[in-house]
Amino acid sequence: MKRLLVVLSIFAVQGLQAQRNSDVIDYINTYKELAIREMQRSGVPASITLAQGIHESMAGKSDLVQRSNNHFGIKCRAEWKGEKVYHDDDARGECFRSYTKADESYVDHSDFLRKGQRYAFLFEYEPTDYNKWAYGLKKAGYATNPRYPQIIIKYIEDYNLQQYTLIAMGKLSPQDEILAGGGKPVSIGTGVAIREINLPATAKPVVEYPLGQFTINRTKVIFAKAGASMLGIAREYDVSLKHLLDFNELSEEEDDDVLAQDQLIFLQRKRKSGEGEFHEVKPGETLYDISQSEGIRLESLIVYNHLQEQGEPATGEKLYLQSKAPERPKLAKEVVVEAPKPPVVTPDQITPANSSAVTASLHIVREKETLYSIAKKYSITVEQLRDWNKLAGNGLKTGQELVIYKN
Repeated sequence: MKRLLVVLSIFAVQGLQAQRNSDVIDYINTYKELAIREMQRSGVPASITLAQGIHESMAGKSDLVQRSNNHFGIKCRAEWKGEKVYHDDDARGECFRSYTKADESYVDHSDFLRKGQRYAFLFEYEPTDYNKWAYGLKKAGYATNPRYPQIIIKYIEDYNLQQYTLIAMGKLSPQDEILAGGGKPVSIGTGVAIREINLPATAKPVVEYPLGQFTINRTKVIFAKAGASMLGIAREYDVSLKHLLDFNELSEEEDDDVLAQDQLIFLQRKRKSGEGEFHEVKPGETLYDISQSEGIRLESLIVYNHLQEQGEPATGEKLYLQSKAPERPKLAKEVVVEAPKPPVVTPDQITPANSSAVTASLHIVREKETLYSIAKKYSITVEQLRDWNKLAGNGLKTGQELVIYKN
């Protein structure tokens, strides 16, 4: 009888595992094209996107994804203005973003990483280096599970998700895809349409800070480099880690101990008002950046400027640091700057009459270059490169001439 129970248990476990594998394969075949398109739009590796989607949504079967189409477990946070659902996660009844369909979740996931300051360093890695990306996500605080990188890497390697990164980059033909289960070959020429988004330049102003301890707004502070340990800083300056996180408005639950980027770290609680009366928002600055650079509490900055749950202020806006502003400043999301689209013409159509408006240059394809790498080099999209050169696919030949248009 015991033997029978053991055998039945083994078969039950194997059946459950087979079901789980089947769910993962179905998930990959459903969303692989979307992951490829998002990589071409945002630069987030398709392999990473798919692996995170599989893990965070339990291959599309989790209660959260069924109720909200939230495939990546992204919580609401202050800047979120869309629909919400409440779900038990690290705590009971936490707020999560809700979407009308899955592709909105994929777009938001890409934007969440692309526009998040703490994830900026990830885009310096090669998109094919999924190991660095997986460990980088953990370092930046995406997940609290210490095994998160290993989980993501295992999905990528077990299900050959790297091929979708290579297809997105033009390094692998869609015809060479190794199909999962009963899947269909990927087609990046058809399928869901992803909205075009012009990502504004978000480079922050470079400021030189003194070495060691100094003061901002009569408050002790240091400038810490990326990779520094918050616990190490706390011990060096004889401050409890809890207080250090509190002084800098960081959460012990959400933020990793290792700093993902260079930043100011206050050793005392910041003041309720700034030393100056105003602050003009510089390109790439967020409310948190400003609260740190001015040594003012984030809550005070938000209240003074009527920005409770409103979003980030637009570049050039004047923020009040000592008293309430007469009105709310313009928000970044309210100021849409669309780059002019270059005319789609061929080199022989460029004449003295239109040459002042359009500049065309020829790019000679070098060995190992792809459409993705060339587009990235000229800050254009793969779609533009294809349109301008009437390319049907992703294949390129060494020595091939490509026309590049810039206004």
